[in-house]
Amino acid sequence: MQVSIACTEHNLKNRNGEDRLISKQNTTTPNVVNAARAKFRTVAIIARSLGTFTPQHHISLKESTAKQTGMKYRYGHNIHWTWVTFGGQISDDVAEQLMTIAYESGVNLFDTAEVYAAGKRSSLVITTKLYWEISSFSSYSEIVRAMTHVINQGMAMYWGTSRWSAMEIMEAYSVARQFNMIPPVCEQAEYHLFQREKVEVQLPELYHKIGVGAMTWSPLACGIISGKYGNGVPESSRASLKCYQWLKEKIVSEEGRKQQIKLKDLSPIADRLGCTLPQLAVAWCLRNEGVSSVLLGSSNPEQLIENLGAIQVLPKMTSHVVSEIDTILGNKPISKKDYRS
Repeated sequence: MQVSIACTEHNLKNRNGEDRLISKQNTTTPNVVNAARAKFRTVAIIARSLGTFTPQHHISLKESTAKQTGMKYRYGHNIHWTWVTFGGQISDDVAEQLMTIAYESGVNLFDTAEVYAAGKRSSLVITTKLYWEISSFSSYSEIVRAMTHVINQGMAMYWGTSRWSAMEIMEAYSVARQFNMIPPVCEQAEYHLFQREKVEVQLPELYHKIGVGAMTWSPLACGIISGKYGNGVPESSRASLKCYQWLKEKIVSEEGRKQQIKLKDLSPIADRLGCTLPQLAVAWCLRNEGVSSVLLGSSNPEQLIENLGAIQVLPKMTSHVVSEIDTILGNKPISKKDYRS
């Protein structure tokens, strides 16, 4: 169970209004701060489209990039980039190049966690995650109180949950309302063609009742939906890494082989829509009204550019196309609404 927080460049100031850099070190010289800011200047501001939190002289991302990139912004943003591949799988230079491409394409939130790249970051933290052990009602109260304090101190703008159940999220929301504190606004959940239950059945009720959106991750199922595992596990792939042995076992399992067959059956739909299979998969995630964001993880510029192309596919995701996909997958969960009907 994790807690996520989001902050922006204009939040990262101390009480005297001076800029400060969040890092593992207690002190940071001005030169280091300026160098880091220059290096990651393309992702410094993520809140240009967040209404009252935005300084008036800023031009919103929605205004400045929507027409050029086709990015469609929802509450909680839309397509985001995740840092899970940074460090062990890609170099700093490639990471900076990916961040530049993402930002210039309209991506306005970058997802991180202390565990990603073993915490080897010295740049601005845009979003991050913390771990708490939930063992009692008092634990929910402590978490909500801590997150409320963080936001009230200007260190973050929002907080959300990661891998929490619907019941746990509702508990935190109730605590926040009972004690006049700030409730979570989103849940990070795994969501892709082969993982649907939580986002399509459990979270919609929270979305409609209390406005908690889904910030979904792994739209390509750790690369399984990319198509590169159709003929086994390539040596240069993520699944070939020792730390991803679990992924390799999943791919070569009987269920993994069945998934690859279904992906081949989906290819004609992608061809008809004029897109790649990964683009189809990301657009399929975005078509869900309860999904505020889709987190992308890319290891090279070409892959990122391809995945961002899903924005152009989204308008083509008609009810007929979605129905075709559901028929091939054969795993559409029965929602409470479907059950009542």
